[in-house]
Amino acid sequence: MESTGFTNHNPENKGVAKTIILSFSLLLGLVVLGFFIFQGLKTFSDKDRVVTVNGLAEMDMKATSATITLYFAFSGDDFQNVFKRTENKKGAIVDYLTNIGYSKNDITISNVDVSDRQKYYETRMQNGEQVQVKIDRYTVGQSLTVKSKDVETIENKAAQIKLDLVTKDLTANITTTYSYPELNSIKPQLIAESTKNARIAGQQFAADSQAKLGKIKTASQGQISLSERYLYGEGGGKQRVQKARVVSEIVFFLE
Repeated sequence: MESTGFTNHNPENKGVAKTIILSFSLLLGLVVLGFFIFQGLKTFSDKDRVVTVNGLAEMDMKATSATITLYFAFSGDDFQNVFKRTENKKGAIVDYLTNIGYSKNDITISNVDVSDRQKYYETRMQNGEQVQVKIDRYTVGQSLTVKSKDVETIENKAAQIKLDLVTKDLTANITTTYSYPELNSIKPQLIAESTKNARIAGQQFAADSQAKLGKIKTASQGQISLSERYLYGEGGGKQRVQKARVVSEIVFFLE
């Protein structure tokens, strides 16, 4: 019995079809592989594109209090006599300070500083020759400090105290120091400001380079420096100001 249907069982036709499918799959794979290689190289290249900028931040801190320190000393070979003279002068200076308005709670008296050289002579140059010079064996030093919140007029008060003590034959070495807020209280704000200013500089550079500023790659904070200066108030008083300054170096990625 003869069949009337027709079926193509030619092996060559099947081989051609498999070759076409295999070639297409290989081509598609190469295209996909090339795309990922391109993306990888682009990402790698973008990671190498960075910009390094510096961010400056400055902040003024006004003094919160001031301290006047008075120091004097006596010397001699008789320790008891030297110590007594020191105590008498200390008492006279304390009386003077209380008379001009300071309470004893405002006055801090340090322990006496005693030096015992144990040698009565030392070698010095006089008229081009070395000679033995008699020196005092004992030196007794004493310091007193007075604290004040009135930082604008403290130096005028210190100058008046020095003049008054000279006229009373109570001469002392007088210095004025200031206290400021703790640096740690402003350090976070100072660093944040320097980082902000660095980003602004980086964004400007990126815009000029037709790029986009990315994330931070590395950052380093410079040492915080402090300097003092005067700020004159409306009433003529001088306010002592401490300027804190920091420069941060930040490396940004460029996209």
